Amino acid sequence: MIVSNGILNFINDNTDGEFEPFYVYDSQMIRNHCRQFRDIPYAHKAIHFASMANVNQRFLQIVKDENLRVFVNSMSHLKAVADAGFSGEEIIFTSSALSKKLMKQAIDFGVQVNVDSPNQLKQWLELFPDTPVGIRCNIGDKVAAYSNHAGSFIGRESRLGFTLQEMKDIVDKSKIKGLHLYAGTDIFDIDYFRACYSELIAVADMFDDLEYLNFGGGFGVAENGSRAFDFEQYSLMVTELMTKFSENKKRNMRLIVEPGRIVGGEAGYFVCYVTDIKNRDDKQLVGLNASTVQFPRPLLYSDTAVHPVAVIRNGRLLVSDELKRTDIYGCSTYSRDIFAKNRSLPVLQIGDVVVLGNAGSYSASSYLHFLGFEKPKEFFV
Repeated sequence: MIVSNGILNFINDNTDGEFEPFYVYDSQMIRNHCRQFRDIPYAHKAIHFASMANVNQRFLQIVKDENLRVFVNSMSHLKAVADAGFSGEEIIFTSSALSKKLMKQAIDFGVQVNVDSPNQLKQWLELFPDTPVGIRCNIGDKVAAYSNHAGSFIGRESRLGFTLQEMKDIVDKSKIKGLHLYAGTDIFDIDYFRACYSELIAVADMFDDLEYLNFGGGFGVAENGSRAFDFEQYSLMVTELMTKFSENKKRNMRLIVEPGRIVGGEAGYFVCYVTDIKNRDDKQLVGLNASTVQFPRPLLYSDTAVHPVAVIRNGRLLVSDELKRTDIYGCSTYSRDIFAKNRSLPVLQIGDVVVLGNAGSYSASSYLHFLGFEKPKEFFV
């Protein structure tokens, strides 16, 4: 795992003696990822950061400074992004099973809303008959659905969105101003994105009054940092599709994308230290002064969340030819409090600083009160 000099210096300055676990973010890396989306050549676009990935106020401010907008799916996050200075027109609210209360609150904030079902659309039009709305679409079996640890987002196995038949059955299609799609998560396959987007464009032929297509997120972040998402190919692909779509509609159609984890995932690090070591046969069991409730991705996705690990000793990244099979565990008695299993790491010592990478998204934002450990502080370099 590569750790920049700025991050390493910050960690060294803040890890003298015993310290509480904390997150630290590389602000410039967050900015760089924002700019990669902002630089998509298609002119008529809006990039909305998915706040579920990280709702820290400083993180949101960086995103805002980079001229991105935001996507939320709860009232708590809606209030948080409003506190960060985002106006209603810069916010998209998409959820499922929306109550009438939440619909009214969203309208009060002046945000753009996508509803998830025919019943949701019916309720929306009863409340706000003169206010067009977007719908979340399930393109069904038009594309073989990509599924992983987070489940399915399209196809028969997904609970989300209008089916193709439900979209056809909408009586007054003039009330639909946009189509929203979420193809999946942690996807690197540009051809899969193209196939899903193309099917949404085909669905758009049903609707004459559309203003936008929202292609959602799902952009891949490799768990071990060994693979980068191909922004260049993605940008060319989506620009080509939207340019042709606008030409066919004879007006400039707005493109919306909602990057989440990719914006800050690689920019964040979780920092703690070794408090105990047990040697069992050919394995070292390394205990930390932290719990996975403070860094929950390994707890929530125990089979797939493989975060890179770096060790700092005496202010330097530890490099050794002597590697040992290693499990890293947390400081509770909960049996699933495991950060990493069967890693090849140097022989560790009590007091070594352990840094877990790819921690900038869905990590601090997933903090759990379960087990009673304090939420770690977050710092930006």
